[in-house]
Amino acid sequence: MPLRVLLGGARSGKSRLALQLAAASGAPVTFVATGEARDDEMAERIVRHRAERPADWTTVEEPYALGEALSRIDSDDAVVVDCLTLWAANALERDGGPDLVLEAAERAARIAAERSGVTIAISNEVGLGIVPVTDLGRIYRDLLGEVNRIWVDASDEALFVIAGRGLPLERIAP
Repeated sequence: MPLRVLLGGARSGKSRLALQLAAASGAPVTFVATGEARDDEMAERIVRHRAERPADWTTVEEPYALGEALSRIDSDDAVVVDCLTLWAANALERDGGPDLVLEAAERAARIAAERSGVTIAISNEVGLGIVPVTDLGRIYRDLLGEVNRIWVDASDEALFVIAGRGLPLERIAP
């Protein structure tokens, strides 16, 4: 299964499951980290996440150019993209508009789906909660929903992760 997408809420076990799946692949693993240490809490989170990964894994830190990062990784490597949630926020902030972010999401998902090695992409499902009170919050919620749909449409398998367990998301024929 070349492209797997793990969706779920915060602290639902998505990252832990992704690490387990990547390790079980038997291939060399490249971890694509999209987060940036913009504050102390995020810096501490990044340190914790680095410590969770095996020392022989390669880490690529890329908050913006996800498609380009994926295209530079050996096609047979297992790849973990952690996470589309932060990547979409970074890209929205930098690129200035949802349309450009969606184009970049399409390119990156296509590159991920065409790899011969497994790619495991992680993203939060933020559309299940309350409606954000700000315009930017609603734009981001809607954008991330579209980014998730793009990646799931390109995937071979998608799971909704709750409390460390994955529920398969089925394709429904029109």
